[in-house]
Amino acid sequence: MYFPLSAFIALVTTLEGHQPLGMGLIGNEGMLGATLALGVAQAPIRAVVQGSGSALRISSVLFRQQLPRSPALLRTLKRYLYVVMAQLSQSAACAHFHEIEPRLARWLLMTHDRAHADHFHLTHEFLGDMLGVRRSGVSIAAALLQDRGLISYSRGEISILDRAGLEQTACECYAALVADYRAQF
Repeated sequence: MYFPLSAFIALVTTLEGHQPLGMGLIGNEGMLGATLALGVAQAPIRAVVQGSGSALRISSVLFRQQLPRSPALLRTLKRYLYVVMAQLSQSAACAHFHEIEPRLARWLLMTHDRAHADHFHLTHEFLGDMLGVRRSGVSIAAALLQDRGLISYSRGEISILDRAGLEQTACECYAALVADYRAQF
């Protein structure tokens, strides 16, 4: 299990012959490997470090030994697994029903929440993978966000200039994800 402190991790699903699709993000609010709380050593989704930084780590063997000794930890993990399930289902619906620009705004907000900085590095290629669209679609959507003064970007360097405006641009999925997390924690 990994507990990001300053790093953040994209949860990605893949289908043979298709680009990966970003389903969620884990930052210092969560953990990678929470399925161990269910007694399952595998995860149905791939993890990709999106933002470098530090993380705490515990081996699966040690974690399994400690889990029965801490009912509070198990309760917290169960609530967190609910949050992850909500994030995965919200992301699937978002990818199906929403346009690229509000989805990009949502992903940038999620990244901003976890980066704890107004500036971070994300290429259009990577964002295209996370959103399940072509890089050119991200370029067009990012240009629209930049033209409205919400972000600035150049060669993978993105700065959030107007968070409130970005929140207004994002689809309702971002607010739903934040509300799900706040309801559990």
